[in-house]
Amino acid sequence: MLARLLRRGPAKPSGPDAGASSVGAVPAGARPAMPSSAEAERLLRRLEWTVLRRLDGLLQGDFRTLFRGAGVDLVDLREYQLHDDVRHIDWNVTARLQIPHVRQYAEDREMAAWLLTDLSPSTGFGSGARTKRDITIEFAVLMARIIAMRGNRVGAMLYGGTVDTVLPARSGRLHVLSLADRLLRRPVLGAVGATDLAALFARAARTIRRRSAVFVLTDFISRPGWERSLGRLAERHDVLAVRLTDPFESVLPDVGLMTFEDPETGEQLFVDAGDPALRERFDRLAHEQSEAVEAALARIGVPLLTLSTDRSIVDAVLVYLQLRRHRQRVASRAAIGPPALTVVRQGVAA
Repeated sequence: MLARLLRRGPAKPSGPDAGASSVGAVPAGARPAMPSSAEAERLLRRLEWTVLRRLDGLLQGDFRTLFRGAGVDLVDLREYQLHDDVRHIDWNVTARLQIPHVRQYAEDREMAAWLLTDLSPSTGFGSGARTKRDITIEFAVLMARIIAMRGNRVGAMLYGGTVDTVLPARSGRLHVLSLADRLLRRPVLGAVGATDLAALFARAARTIRRRSAVFVLTDFISRPGWERSLGRLAERHDVLAVRLTDPFESVLPDVGLMTFEDPETGEQLFVDAGDPALRERFDRLAHEQSEAVEAALARIGVPLLTLSTDRSIVDAVLVYLQLRRHRQRVASRAAIGPPALTVVRQGVAA
């Protein structure tokens, strides 16, 4: 319970610095200013100039899908392998050769992507100039712009206690601006109850019909049980988990007496952060929780990308591009190999 509360909300210090406002906190009764579409334009332009220009030359081929067999044009046959989709088995060839074979199709060059964006109250925490919500918005808008640059389609689901906004997958810069405007206009939520990511993943599985690239942007502070829903989603789609973090969520600073508040439930806890035993226990529990998330994602085969409020978003995009190119090389090696030659030697027309 202590670890959950400490990880979920900004600290409210007491003592000499009690008059200072908490980082990322919103005064009671205050409503955040509603930005205009001009602010969305400024955000997109800033990302284009500060990030996309630095990535110039590294985005070639960004519209190629990672999926094999997502098209309709048959190009080859090869022996079945453990990672293959059983729906691609050619039963006529399999019956003739007594060895399972699968059909290979030309890849679709159009990529569809979805952004599952967690904007629950816990993402409002930040120990520095930016909150987890800020880096969520920046990464979502940037990835939407990269994906839409070559005419690919991108959609989004915005979660804040419930999936209350679904933007259909479309292409074009105006669509990216509309997404940015929706993200910026959303008010910072107060206590709405514990986050349930399983509901978000289940809704995505029902909504996204066509195989797509799915980006899950969340801090994974949620009720347990989200692994099963995310695993089912990953069975059909190419899922990348983007975990939002802040340095103070893993290391408790020695700042004396503090009041911690869970932003999602409003629960408060008064602790002495100057106690070495408490800080050691906090660090250990935070490390165990982080390892549990990584282990759960590894079990269901979902790669993980970490975004931190104290690091540049450019580094995260570079890691994503390297990860995707590695997966493309692995997919290409799996698609080209001796099994296809075996079919030709046995006289089966490709």
